[in-house]
Amino acid sequence: MHDYPFVFNLTWLIPLPTALAFFAIILFTNPKKRLSSNVAIAAVVVAWILSWAVAFAFFLKPELVEEPINIAVPWLPIADGYFSMGVAVDAVTAGMLFMVGFVLTMIFIYSSGYMTFPGHLDPEQFPEVAKEGLDPRYSRFFAYISLFATGMLGLVVADNLLMLFIFWEIMGLCSYLLIGFWFEKTYPDPNQITPKQAGLKAFLTTRVGDVLFMMGLIFLFIHAGTLNFQAIFKDAHFLEELATSTVTLPIFGAVSWAALISILIFWGAIGKSAQFPLHVWLPDAMEGPTPVSALIHAATMVSAGVYLIVRMAPLFAASSHAATGALPFVAFIGAFTALFAATIGVAQKDIKKVLAYSTISQLGYMFAALGIGAWVAAIIHLLVHAFFKALLFLGSGSVIHGVEHGHHHVHEHGHGHDDEHGHEEYFDPQDMFNMGGLLKRMPITGWTFIAGALSLAAFPFITAGFWSKDEILAHAWDGGHMAVYWALAIGAFLTAFYTFRQVFLTFFGEPRTEAAAHAPESVRAMTWPLVALAFFAIFGGFVAVPKEFPIFGKIASDFMLHLMEMQGEIYPFLEVEPAKFNWTPALISMVLALSGIVLAWLVYGWKPLKAGQPDPLKRWLGPVYTVLEKKYYFDELYHLIAVRPTLWLASFFARFDRGVIDRIVNWVGAFGRWLAAALRKWFDERFIDGVVNIVGMATTWTGAAVRLIQTGQVQTYLLILLLSVAVLLLLIPLR
Repeated sequence: MHDYPFVFNLTWLIPLPTALAFFAIILFTNPKKRLSSNVAIAAVVVAWILSWAVAFAFFLKPELVEEPINIAVPWLPIADGYFSMGVAVDAVTAGMLFMVGFVLTMIFIYSSGYMTFPGHLDPEQFPEVAKEGLDPRYSRFFAYISLFATGMLGLVVADNLLMLFIFWEIMGLCSYLLIGFWFEKTYPDPNQITPKQAGLKAFLTTRVGDVLFMMGLIFLFIHAGTLNFQAIFKDAHFLEELATSTVTLPIFGAVSWAALISILIFWGAIGKSAQFPLHVWLPDAMEGPTPVSALIHAATMVSAGVYLIVRMAPLFAASSHAATGALPFVAFIGAFTALFAATIGVAQKDIKKVLAYSTISQLGYMFAALGIGAWVAAIIHLLVHAFFKALLFLGSGSVIHGVEHGHHHVHEHGHGHDDEHGHEEYFDPQDMFNMGGLLKRMPITGWTFIAGALSLAAFPFITAGFWSKDEILAHAWDGGHMAVYWALAIGAFLTAFYTFRQVFLTFFGEPRTEAAAHAPESVRAMTWPLVALAFFAIFGGFVAVPKEFPIFGKIASDFMLHLMEMQGEIYPFLEVEPAKFNWTPALISMVLALSGIVLAWLVYGWKPLKAGQPDPLKRWLGPVYTVLEKKYYFDELYHLIAVRPTLWLASFFARFDRGVIDRIVNWVGAFGRWLAAALRKWFDERFIDGVVNIVGMATTWTGAAVRLIQTGQVQTYLLILLLSVAVLLLLIPLR
């Protein structure tokens, strides 16, 4: 039994406040909307305080890294003991707790201002709610995000793979509920996906990865007899045995169990983190409220996939010691997805979908880093990305909020446009071509968004994104992974371009619609979290500054790097070593990033677009632009090869059920009724009626015989009585 400082016992409590808030809201405070939001915010603040208490206690005692904290209790009896559930704290956990608690708190506070009465609802149908100014399901929203936060916090502190999987699935459920939160919302275009459809699409797509993940979990338990991270990953003999023992697969031949289990678990991350080919759900997840987008794309759900692979790093590293390892597959999927998603981002009009494809691309960077062994770079980019991507999503929500308010203001004053039937013409508040000039109208939102954009575009030296992304590129260059390096470097150029395309279309030039011209700045509950997140978006990455870098390396803290290096010494097969700063790859990536920003300025900033002016890229790229805008037609392709065959098969079986199965069932039923009737008639007439008739005849005969002694004369009865007494008296001597 280890004698840990008392503060680490609080790790058990970290997911508890938000879980209690969920039950409190659905059971007690649901009718009172503001009280529900206050309960949720108070709970997440408590979780944040507990998270930071544990994280900083760990940071202040780095010697604990040599023996990661693991506090567990017996839970379920198994063959030779108990399966234990518990919490674990190491360098990765501490870093995640530092980020997750803070970002969740900012999102909760922001949500209290964002979740006002939705524009797609008719105020006449909801007069009381419209007067209050809050979403009709305001309390339910805070219950859902509280449960979502519970899932992420529980996943981070879990000490075993089963507990992690349970909280993983809680997040999956909540993402389904939150993406489809405005399930009644529809669009004039029948081909545009609705929130209800988007939630179902996300749920079903991620289930594909989760089923494979669970298969890997089961195989690992069969071989290890436990799912505790420390018990598995510190056992060098077991990992070596897993890497050398093989299983024969039909197509791939002999594959080591370590590689097979790693790849199955990685498929769970592919689904959850929306990597190719299971990326299609995430852009459509933008149908949910914007705070949900920030939750899914920043601190929680999609980041959980990267966290899972970081947590399973010793197993993946062990698999690379076999003939066929899992890491090359991880690197390929990550690098390909990073470039693939970045190309799509340059042709999107929806302000949130640009950020969605950016998220897919940045997660690809992290997986590529994991695939080439850059564990430190991957986890640091994960932490930094959460700050600036949460900022960008919340900033986009603030923009949408302002444009919607401007649109309603225009219509209230009779300046709106109606269609030919006299109905209000559909206006898309998320289309960047309906914006413009918002920096003057929304200065706090605008400048904080630009701070996040600079970090996402990896603006050299002064942003967090530069240092974390440079760490990945330096690893790829030093390790000779040139295909990965150039895929990520070109992705960096495209990222800088589409990010500042977004900035110039949204905040610069003149307003291209009346709605943008009348957009107000958001309330303080929404702008204060933007300012707080902007600080970390700029300065959060300085923990990744190489020690040998001039000036910055002298003043920046390499504390996180040191902790990760120490943690790498605990596990066999795992090599954790930060890359040394190399000017050659750094200059290449800087030139590409700055070139992307300059190109975006030349196309969209130098001569800002006017109202109704099409995207210049469409004219220059021609059919290529259409392919990118349509996302390489992947939705159509999946509909063709997966959805349509499934629907056809379901329709076929429905017809088969009605035409064949139902008829057979009806025939069997009719035969059963006929047989029952026949048996009833034969058995009833021959046996039941026969027995009843015999009883009746016997009763009748007995009655007729007994009736003869019933004369009605008292003398006769008296004579029979005397004779009976005489007979009895005669029998006494005989006895």
